[in-house]
Amino acid sequence: MATTDGGGGGTLGSKDYKKPTAAALKGAIQLGIGYAVGNLTSKPDRDVLMQDFYMVESVFLPSEGSNMTPAHRFPDFRLKTYAPLAFRYFRELFGIKPDDYLYSICNEPLIELSNPGASSSWFYLTSDDEFIIKTVQHKEAEFLQKLLPGYYMNLNQNLRTLLPKFYGLYCIQCSGVTLRIVVMNNVLPRALCMHYKYDLKGSTYKRRASRKEHAKSSPTFKDLDFQEMFEGLFFEADTYSALMKTLQRDCRVLESFKIMDYSLLLGVHVLNKKGLARGSRLDSRRHNGQRVLYSTARESIQGGVDAKPTDPVADDDTMGGIPAKHKDEKLLIFLGIIDILQSYRFIKKVEHSWKALVHDGDTVSVHRPGFYADRFLKFMGEAVFKKIHPLRGASSKRKRCSAYAMRSASQEVLSPLKEEPSDEAKSKSMESLKGLLANSSKNPDLLPLYISSNQSVSTSLETFEKDLKDYLQNSNTSQATCSDVGPGDTVPSLPAQSSPDSVQDVYL
Repeated sequence: MATTDGGGGGTLGSKDYKKPTAAALKGAIQLGIGYAVGNLTSKPDRDVLMQDFYMVESVFLPSEGSNMTPAHRFPDFRLKTYAPLAFRYFRELFGIKPDDYLYSICNEPLIELSNPGASSSWFYLTSDDEFIIKTVQHKEAEFLQKLLPGYYMNLNQNLRTLLPKFYGLYCIQCSGVTLRIVVMNNVLPRALCMHYKYDLKGSTYKRRASRKEHAKSSPTFKDLDFQEMFEGLFFEADTYSALMKTLQRDCRVLESFKIMDYSLLLGVHVLNKKGLARGSRLDSRRHNGQRVLYSTARESIQGGVDAKPTDPVADDDTMGGIPAKHKDEKLLIFLGIIDILQSYRFIKKVEHSWKALVHDGDTVSVHRPGFYADRFLKFMGEAVFKKIHPLRGASSKRKRCSAYAMRSASQEVLSPLKEEPSDEAKSKSMESLKGLLANSSKNPDLLPLYISSNQSVSTSLETFEKDLKDYLQNSNTSQATCSDVGPGDTVPSLPAQSSPDSVQDVYL
């Protein structure tokens, strides 16, 4: 967590000081953040300017106090606050009020978390489960500050993102020890037991949890472990589409910043199992109104700006998790992209080249940003997240209904007309009948029927049916049937109703 800073300045680099304890460092963090946020209240609200992203404020806080700083029981330390106005804007964007921010961080002692990753970072969690405080290296802090203008632009375009939400960047120099810390949103709530946790990169080279990690009470597994334990997590079609669109958008943003080696932190809570461990303190804080907007997994992927941001999404038993299924188990999924402060710098290029010599270069985690994003998305969309397809029975039923509807429609077309046709339809049918008359002599299956010009079509059809019945009766009387009529025989003509002004051919 801590590194010795030779350029600390003043008496902070003196060897006369003892190394501060972990409790003293946590106290200095809380006091420093409280002082920095409180100092902002005297500054008026205004638009964020470009120079605000690169501003650094420094103040010395002696233990005996001063005219500007309070007295405290920790060793003397220096506080640096990076881009204070820009981070104030980010906190306001997510609905974090200064009083709530200070209450979450400073009211009760921070909870130290274990770090399953390869980095030497330390993690602290606030007592209300809202914020994570992570220590970062000098290069990472420097990279984040350079990233802030683009990060500002991205958040203004879309607040619903799985990328980390940064709320503050600080540096504590205490007794020759330097801590650079960043305040972020918490992805995995403690109020729900995470039965499985995964750190996924989409690569397969050495992506398996160690024996030491397996021995922990709550281990964090990796890509190969996931493939062995799950066939995939299944979501409803709309949820799957929203999740993948969010991941695609976030990966393209990271690619534009030349960021790689990030991970997807995935927590799985099985609803069938016991593990809901709510604390009264968590409930009281949440019901008192402390809610960071768009901080839960469900809020981060749901599209549409019309959604009400003040809805208490996480106040129910789901805690803002995304419903999913695996076989017969009902799950709640919590996720977020982490470790985005790794740019594809020269040292990473060398690392990739060296690993590619001893192993397949496309399987190692370190890779150029474009390839890394494509491999990451493919792994998430095919191996990790899957779409629930509709049942085959329902599909075949729809097909049967469709076939029945087509058959019914065809029968209705072939059935005799029961309604009076419109005048337009009458005129069109009369014109077509005149054209058919010329071919009637060539078709032996056509019976000519004469209709007067002032006679309606329906009346003529009724008359034709009556005459046809009389004709068939006469044919039966004379022992003549349809089968007795040969190809060369002529069909007796039907009685004419009137003088032929128009002719209609009827198919038998």
